[in-house]
Amino acid sequence: MAPSGSHSMKKGCQRVLYWIPVLFIALIVAWSYYAYVLQLCIAVYVYLLAVVYLLVYHVIFIMFVWTYWQTIFTKPMNPLKEFQMSHSDKELLQREDRGESQQEILRRLAKDLPIYSRTNSGAIRFCDRCQLLKPDRCHHCSVCDKCILKMDHHCPWVNNCVGFSNYKFFMLFLAYSLLYCLFITATDLQYFIKFWTNGLPDTQAKFHILFLFFSASMFSVSLASLFTYHCWLVCKNRSTLEAVRSPVFRHGTDKNGFSLGVSKNFRQVFGDEAKYCLGDGCSFPTCLVNLDPEQPSSPSGSIPANNGATEGRHFPSKPLRDSQSRLLISAPSWTETDTAMDKPKAAQQLPAAHPENDTPAVSRDPPLESR
Repeated sequence: MAPSGSHSMKKGCQRVLYWIPVLFIALIVAWSYYAYVLQLCIAVYVYLLAVVYLLVYHVIFIMFVWTYWQTIFTKPMNPLKEFQMSHSDKELLQREDRGESQQEILRRLAKDLPIYSRTNSGAIRFCDRCQLLKPDRCHHCSVCDKCILKMDHHCPWVNNCVGFSNYKFFMLFLAYSLLYCLFITATDLQYFIKFWTNGLPDTQAKFHILFLFFSASMFSVSLASLFTYHCWLVCKNRSTLEAVRSPVFRHGTDKNGFSLGVSKNFRQVFGDEAKYCLGDGCSFPTCLVNLDPEQPSSPSGSIPANNGATEGRHFPSKPLRDSQSRLLISAPSWTETDTAMDKPKAAQQLPAAHPENDTPAVSRDPPLESR
C-alpha cells in the first residue's frame, strides 16, 4: 500500500505544479485589466476617449479569455475503441516473441481501420503504453500519458495537449492574445512617451502605465512569432510534431502527405460554413486521412508539392461505417462532388492499397513523447 500511496501523492503534486504556468498567466491578465481599466482609462484618459477605448478593450478581452478557457478545458480526444486491442489480442501479441509475428497480428488488426501512416521502418504504428494501434497523426503524450488525436504539442501555458479537439481554440487564443497586447501597446504608447518627458502627474498610475507598456510589447513580439509559425503550419496542414519529423506512408516519407491546398487546409481547422463566425473546426476528418489514388508512388517517396497538385486532391472518404465512429457521425462531409468528366477518370484508377498488403520491416514504434 505504501508504494501505491506514494505514487498517488506524487501524481497529485505533479498535477498541482502543472497549473502554475496557467496561474501565472491568469495573474498577469488580471493585473493588466486593473492597470488598463482603472489606472489608464479612468484615471488618465478624457471621458469620451476612455469610453471608446474601454468598449473596444472589453470586446477583445472577452474573446481572449473565452478562447483561453476553451483551450484549457477542452479535453483532448483519444483514439476510438476500434483502434484499441481486445484482451485476447493483447494476450496473443504478448505470447509472440518474434517481431515479424507481432507485425502480422498488427496488420490483421489494422486491416479494416483507416491507418495509412507507418513507422520509419515501415511497420504498423503501435503504442505499447496504451496498447492500441495509432491512428494517423496520433501520438502518445508523456505528460498526459495518453494517445492524443492529431497531437500538435503539450502546452504548459494551458496545461493541456493541443490537438484534434482544441487546435482551433488554440489558434484563436494566439490571435486574440496578440490583438490584446497590440491594442494595449498602441493605446498606451503616447502616455509611455509622456512618462519619460515628465508629462504625467506624479501618481502610482505612471508606474502601471510604464510596466503595462513593457509587458504588452514584449508579449506581442513572442506571440507574433508563435502565431505566424502556427499559421504557416495550418497552411501546410502540419502539426508541430510533423514539422519536426515528417510522416511516413507506405510509399515513403512525405512532409506534404496531408496537405490539401491552403484553402482546404484552413477549412479543416476553422470550419467550412461561413455563417458561423468561428466555424466548426473541432469536427474535421483528421485521423481518417486517405492517400490520393491519383498520385503515383515514387521510389523516393515524394509527392509533388505544387499548388495545382494539392488543390486537385479530394477530401478523404469514410473508411469506417458511420455506426462505428463518433467522428464520422459528428463531422461535416468533406467529400467533394465529382463532375461528369471526373467519373470516367476515377473508374480507371486502381483501388488504394490496404495496410495488410504491405510487407514492412520488423519494428515496433516507441511512443513519441510530447515536444
